[in-house]
Amino acid sequence: MTPRPDVVMVARTRALLPREVDRLDPVAWAGEEGFLYRSPGLALAGRGVAARLSLSDGLGRISHPDAVAGYLGAIDADDEVGMPGSGPVAVGSLPFDPGAPGSLVVPSMVVVKREDGFGWITTVAPRQGGRPDTGILDPAPLPGSMPPDAFRLAPMPAHTDWLHKVEEAVAAVNAGHLEKVVLSRRVVVDANRPLVVSDVLRRLAVLYPSCTVFSVDGFVGASPELLVRRTGREVVSFPLAGTVAHSGDPTADARAAAALLASMKERHEHEVAAREVVRALGDLCDDLSVPSSPSIVSLRNVSHLGTEIRGKLHESAQLPSVLELAASLHPTPAVAGTPREQALAWIGKLEGAPRGPYAGPVGWMDARGDGEFMVGIRSAFIEENTAYLFAGVGIVGDSEPERELAETQLKLQALLAAVVRP
Repeated sequence: MTPRPDVVMVARTRALLPREVDRLDPVAWAGEEGFLYRSPGLALAGRGVAARLSLSDGLGRISHPDAVAGYLGAIDADDEVGMPGSGPVAVGSLPFDPGAPGSLVVPSMVVVKREDGFGWITTVAPRQGGRPDTGILDPAPLPGSMPPDAFRLAPMPAHTDWLHKVEEAVAAVNAGHLEKVVLSRRVVVDANRPLVVSDVLRRLAVLYPSCTVFSVDGFVGASPELLVRRTGREVVSFPLAGTVAHSGDPTADARAAAALLASMKERHEHEVAAREVVRALGDLCDDLSVPSSPSIVSLRNVSHLGTEIRGKLHESAQLPSVLELAASLHPTPAVAGTPREQALAWIGKLEGAPRGPYAGPVGWMDARGDGEFMVGIRSAFIEENTAYLFAGVGIVGDSEPERELAETQLKLQALLAAVVRP
């Protein structure tokens, strides 16, 4: 990729007036084709393409994150805000396979709306481009067709075939080939008319307010799992692994959560995931804070075991960017398994087709190196009338295939409830 802009680019950031923040709807502003990253604390939406930064050899090449930071840093910045996410940003989703080609985009326009009511807008253009007109905060055009009202669903592979794959994975773990492997499956939804991305995003935001709702080139989701956030020297990661269903009865759900915490199988699966994140960040951080036991992360239809890991990067003139941190962590055992290379080999053998962006990093980075990347789970790829929904489960030595299938069905409900609206 080109490490510096070919022309002199200027990023101009101005704070929005309170009335502008009040009327700003990031979902409507991003529209069907823009970028959206809506976390509980911040909504960041992008339009247009000032530059597309190619990671031709994948995120695994550590020189690529350096080059992205170099490109952003070479853009002249007129930034009156000076906060994480202001100035030029690179946004996007990257493939699950760390060696697969990917790319990030520097949008030509970005709006940010924070939960405290503050917001700003950034434009990126050649120096001679001038300032944009006042209509820049208007929503994107609405889709021209009615939303679909008829749907057909098909699992890929069929349930019996997938159960056989789980059996094979369990046998591989028990034979000592690896400690854990995460297997995913797909459900294909065909609609009678094109799916409306903004409608899906709004439903996800209502159904899963504590998750990060995202949209990148047809890849949409509501992820509960933070891969990494960097703010100055502060770093946070929040791996999830271990799942139990919700019944809707508070008493029954409390018992289920207690059983999840007590389950040796679920605790082992989670500890494998958290251990590798601690190892990776421990080499980079001082004062790494790791809870002695996981917490319960409750969503609408499931609860997970989660461990919030916090650290402070070593003092350095050149702190690793959030993208470099993502490269050092991805893929975690929560979405791949461990040991990593063996798990990736078994995923390739058993799943048969590349995952694309499913379970890959999705997020943003600014020119300071600050930013956030979520794990692209609870996600779907939308292409006109068709949506490909994904879900995965961690397989260890005592995994039961039918229970693992039921867990994928629970996880798929997150997207089915937003996509399928008869």
